[in-house]
Amino acid sequence: MVTTEGVRTQWRVFGVVLALTVLGELLVHLHPHFEIEGWFGFHAWFGFLGCVVMVLVAKGLAVFLKRKDTFYDVVD
Repeated sequence: MVTTEGVRTQWRVFGVVLALTVLGELLVHLHPHFEIEGWFGFHAWFGFLGCVVMVLVAKGLAVFLKRKDTFYDVVD
């Protein structure tokens, strides 16, 4: 059974891991091809914005691909 406190703890651990991942960028020497890739946290923001774009595209496609709730009903 999932408890509210357990979910809250998982979110906290997830946030700490994400923060450590971004802060780990300070310890690694990057070899950027473009200037923007050298900015601190660029890859984290790029990944986040990429996911946001994928969700928005999926919601846009749903408008064209969705069917009525009765689409698979058996007709006698």
